Amino acid sequence: MGRLFEFDHTAIYEERTRILKNNKIALWDVLQACERQGSLDSAIIDSSIEENDFVSFYNSHLNIRRVFFNGAKAEKEYRKRVLPGLSTEAKGIEYSRLPSTSPAMARLSFDEKLLEWSNIKKS
Repeated sequence: MGRLFEFDHTAIYEERTRILKNNKIALWDVLQACERQGSLDSAIIDSSIEENDFVSFYNSHLNIRRVFFNGAKAEKEYRKRVLPGLSTEAKGIEYSRLPSTSPAMARLSFDEKLLEWSNIKKS
């Protein structure tokens, strides 16, 4: 996000969130909680997954038109656990998967990932 919106990624949290809000960007994890050993998404224990409350989130943020996922696991869990319980209006949101920003996703270079992620600025 720092590179996309030209701010210092080490800036204090309040500054980074202010810049994102000014650019009409909200960041929120699909999962509220889960158990896993290590940091790989493949290590997530399915039975431990708790998704975030997107119904309340969308009811509080009625102008959301597009959602971008940070990788395949986020999209998969959203479509499986969240999407079925959403209102018709929320189901009309446009969804797009972006390449994971994780270093574990080494198929693409940082610059290739950045190019894909630049699509959020076109929205």
